Amino acid sequence: MLEIRNLELEFRSDHQAVRAVDGVSFSIATGETLGLVGESGSGKSVTALSIGRLLRTPPAFYSGGEILLQGRDVLKASDLELRQLRGRGVSYVFQEPGASLNPVFRVGAQIKESLRLHRPEAATEAEVVRLLQLVGIPAPRTRAKSYPHEMSGGMQQRVMIAMALAAEPKLLVADEPTTALDVTIQAQILALLREVQQRLGMSMLLITHNLGIVGQMADRVAVMYAGQIVELAPARELLRRPLHPYTRALMNAAPKLGTEGGRLANIPGSVPRPGAMPSGCRFHPRCAMARPECSVQHPELVSVENGRQVRCPYWNSP
Repeated sequence: MLEIRNLELEFRSDHQAVRAVDGVSFSIATGETLGLVGESGSGKSVTALSIGRLLRTPPAFYSGGEILLQGRDVLKASDLELRQLRGRGVSYVFQEPGASLNPVFRVGAQIKESLRLHRPEAATEAEVVRLLQLVGIPAPRTRAKSYPHEMSGGMQQRVMIAMALAAEPKLLVADEPTTALDVTIQAQILALLREVQQRLGMSMLLITHNLGIVGQMADRVAVMYAGQIVELAPARELLRRPLHPYTRALMNAAPKLGTEGGRLANIPGSVPRPGAMPSGCRFHPRCAMARPECSVQHPELVSVENGRQVRCPYWNSP
């Protein structure tokens, strides 16, 4: 469904070019869910927005690689082809529905707008009601006449999902879709995404920093740090035995049931800014396993056991 090959993305100004995505490669099969994990600033959302070429150019500039969506290279698509790909090929659900929905239009009208753009033959009140029913909104005929501010955060996120599904996309990109919601609503939204995906046979790219969500939703996981993929593996194997020191540190920093008292583990420092990357391995200034050579050597993403990939030559060290 999707194959990204050696994607390189820069943000350019009059004074400098800053590379935000550096040689990223991964694929998503039909019906598969890939979790994209990493701290804020790792390049997850920028990579996801690149799939639909939603970044303004300039200042963004695609300096290398390919993005193949159902075999079509998005980076070479014309404006007309992009309008056809956006919605029908790939749709997005973002983390703050209140900021994405138009406050002056009723939610039914906003869903119908998506239908008119991508499925004009289905742009009817009945289809709007069906989509609201699909995402579990009670009294959908009445709710279609509501404004966004008249709905809770969970309801707004369901409307966003209905808008994304209106185009019947082949790939759904869910970028932190539950971050702004309380825990109970988070569980409902995740269950809804999983149910709709199975019903429609969609592929999904799920962006999150929550490894618990990854274990619940994803088939495979790509861990991203400082603009690069540092580990790629089946979700169950990665959670059972992470290989890259960064993945291990992320898992150690997650709260664990049954643990009382004491401080949570943390990763010292922060993700380096694009344009200010350290020499050698980009994680070495924060890595508990770093060796002197890590500040000089640039590790490659290599295949190891069971087809897993990791960007660390010392992944098998105790």
